[in-house]
Amino acid sequence: MVRLRVAGMLICVCCFFQAGAQEEFIDPPSKHLFTIPFVQFTGGVIVFKALLDDFKDSLNFILDTGSGGISLDSTTVKNLQLKPGAPERIIRGIGGVRKVSFLKNRSLHLAGYEIDSLNFHVVDYDVLTALYGQKIDGIVGYSVLKRYILKINYEKQEIGFFSRGSIKYPRGGYMMRPYIRMLPYSKSTIADNRKREFNYLFDLGAGLTVLFSDDFMNDSAFLKSKRKTYLKQGEGLGGRVDMRLTVMKSLRIGPYKFRNVPINIFDDDYNVTSYPSLGGLIGNEIFRRFNVIINYGKQQIHLTPNRFFTAPFDYAYSGIELYLINGMAITGKIPAGSPAEKAGLKDGDEILAVNNKFGLQLDDLKQALQSTYGKVKIIYRRNGELRSTVVNVINISRK
Repeated sequence: MVRLRVAGMLICVCCFFQAGAQEEFIDPPSKHLFTIPFVQFTGGVIVFKALLDDFKDSLNFILDTGSGGISLDSTTVKNLQLKPGAPERIIRGIGGVRKVSFLKNRSLHLAGYEIDSLNFHVVDYDVLTALYGQKIDGIVGYSVLKRYILKINYEKQEIGFFSRGSIKYPRGGYMMRPYIRMLPYSKSTIADNRKREFNYLFDLGAGLTVLFSDDFMNDSAFLKSKRKTYLKQGEGLGGRVDMRLTVMKSLRIGPYKFRNVPINIFDDDYNVTSYPSLGGLIGNEIFRRFNVIINYGKQQIHLTPNRFFTAPFDYAYSGIELYLINGMAITGKIPAGSPAEKAGLKDGDEILAVNNKFGLQLDDLKQALQSTYGKVKIIYRRNGELRSTVVNVINISRK
């Protein structure tokens, strides 16, 4: 009897410890920490404000799942009279390769909440500031994303930061299960001349729909040979790059299908896409159509369609890319054969008005050229002389 009772006690004790061991692996519930507002720039790129260390002036940061760390603009660093260490790491971007220095053990302050122990690499973001017409002070990526669960609501334009732990996802929607190793990688289905699987980088910092590497396009041969492409200019780490613009038949992400999707193709000289591992990236012009939950700890990204899901894509092609330089909207490289070149515009022209609307900000000028087809009147200045021309903006989905 004693032995039985002892055995029984031992069994109970073992069960107790087994239950305790199981409880150690149960995540505590995720808790809401804070919420911040954001604005969206061209292509749906998310920009929010934060404070660095004890500095009183807020800075503009891009939220970027395509960044493997966190960074500050070199001009911002200089203005704050900060002194980074010697260059110690090489980073790659679409526009080139850069050796960067670091500001270590710094902190960000968001809505009164401190994110500490951050090592910022220092990069020149002048091209992004010129592209968006507002100062870009830095980019927030994996160094912050790995610490939290983020709920991005594009309808309310706000980001909720939550502690890591168990959460209840919204009913419906789609659960992506990307492979995350600093950057999130996933798979979609694309179709045009043929249907193909497409391994891509999930990149909220890219203000476009889909970007393919030229190597992937050549090897996959999925695009119809009769598809006409149009030259344009893109931006990335390292500067500006030449791209080709066209349309593909469809893109499927989980159960969601998009038709007649504008796509960009570039020569990946620096193998940013690590081809053949990846064929390119999908950017925020696609993912802004969902409310997104990012949970790096569980290797999960949840998508719920929002009111922008059926918003039309921009098929307008003029060949005009605008940059804010010294307070003026200046044209970048005018592609050969583009409507802009045929209308007589040249690199470095200052655009003053679109369809006789003067006093527009850079983003307003860009909006006036997007989703607008047919003849558009442009008033511009070249070498101090006022001029006007008419650009015949093409709808690439009809070509």
